[in-house]
Amino acid sequence: MRETVIVAITGALIVILTMGVAFAQNDLRDVQGGENSLRTEQEKKNDRDIDRAYHSAVRRLPDKEKKQSDPWGDVRPAPPAAAAKHKQ
Repeated sequence: MRETVIVAITGALIVILTMGVAFAQNDLRDVQGGENSLRTEQEKKNDRDIDRAYHSAVRRLPDKEKKQSDPWGDVRPAPPAAAAKHKQ
């Protein structure tokens, strides 16, 4: 009988704690600028300007794919095929 009561109380506590965590996560929408955001139009315009400036700066960066770098190039020995051509 006592064990059943302990299991029931433990289960109820787990449900209550889980509901509290879910409720707390639901309130984050306001903090992160969700539907109920209290930001003014000026703040929203400022955010858009910052985003545009960031994206234009990123577009001006050179492509990393064009530059092929080999950080281990000085450490690694020459490939065997290149060494065999050199001997002939």
